[in-house]
Amino acid sequence: MDLPAELTVGSRLTLTIHDLAFGGEGVGRAGEFVVFVPFTVVGEEVEVELTEVKKRFGRARLIQVLKPSADRVTPHCRYFGECGGCQYQHIDYAAQLRCKRKQVADLFQRIGGFAETVIAEVVPCPQPYGYRNRIMIRSQWNKPRQALDIGFLRHDNRLVVDVEECQIAEPVLNEQILHVRAHPPPKGGIKVVLRVQPKGWDVPKDSFFQNNFFLLPKLVEVVRERVRASGVRHLVDAYCGVGFFAIELADLVESFVGVELDQLAICAARKNAESRERKNGEFIAGRTEDVLPALLNRFPTEATAVVIDPPRTGCLPESVELLRRAGPAQIVYVSCHPATLARDLSLLRAGGVYELVSVVPLDMFPQTQHVECVADLRRRTICGQVLAS
Repeated sequence: MDLPAELTVGSRLTLTIHDLAFGGEGVGRAGEFVVFVPFTVVGEEVEVELTEVKKRFGRARLIQVLKPSADRVTPHCRYFGECGGCQYQHIDYAAQLRCKRKQVADLFQRIGGFAETVIAEVVPCPQPYGYRNRIMIRSQWNKPRQALDIGFLRHDNRLVVDVEECQIAEPVLNEQILHVRAHPPPKGGIKVVLRVQPKGWDVPKDSFFQNNFFLLPKLVEVVRERVRASGVRHLVDAYCGVGFFAIELADLVESFVGVELDQLAICAARKNAESRERKNGEFIAGRTEDVLPALLNRFPTEATAVVIDPPRTGCLPESVELLRRAGPAQIVYVSCHPATLARDLSLLRAGGVYELVSVVPLDMFPQTQHVECVADLRRRTICGQVLAS
């Protein structure tokens, strides 16, 4: 496609935003040329300046909103638009939920050919601000200012925005930010993790735990409902961390096993199970891809569910193929990255062995581009017989 001469870096355009892409950027068009613009809302007419021009698309910064959307609201945070932590504070919360469902549905259709009807409405967070229980702030020497910037990366480069507070963090973390600022790191380049420990759970310093305590009960409820509905009797919790899902689901099954590479997390999982008197299972330290074959041979496949909550990069191809071959009755896939989730579900569904029953998105990350999803994949049967892979 030959670009018009006016489509160069620095050019100013007037666009209508017709969609919101996964990642948070508004989508406009100059003829056939697609332009991505952050901090815009669907339906708005905006003036923008091109900052990047490729063959078929470009990126631009927002100059002014000429015709605002009814869904545009005033951001709570004074750093919004500079800080890269949030993408949606300018959008009404109900509209954020609608956008996220559409983004999930579009990704699933494009990547895996899944029907939109399989995607449920997004479960809202009861507290759209002040919810994060873990943040990481960075330090960076600001040479012109001759001072240390302490905060978060900008949305458009790797420089640090100096901040005194974070509107989506729990209040106690904002107190910790002020403490770090009063006692700064000795130099730039140092990252500081601030965290609120979950009550009643043993969680080592660097081990994973869900970052939103306010919506966590609903996440558990959704996963429990899916496992209960399948009628399985055994549970394998892959990438189990400190044992959260295995422990929360243990009363639904006869036996469970959790597997995790992080040795400290496994020790914590055992302590957590003991404190909750979950005695019908065990936790094994090891690489999921190495341990899973033996675990899936231990239980009858027609009565076993596997819960997977991998890193945002998704499962390794060998894990996906292993699950396909082993064929447990149910796979409950929990993910904070819909694109890698759709990719893995598409591979698991290949050949018609599995059917995607439902995907429930939960807004564990209000004001941001991210969304948690719980996918329920069931092994198909015909006349009561389980299909072979």
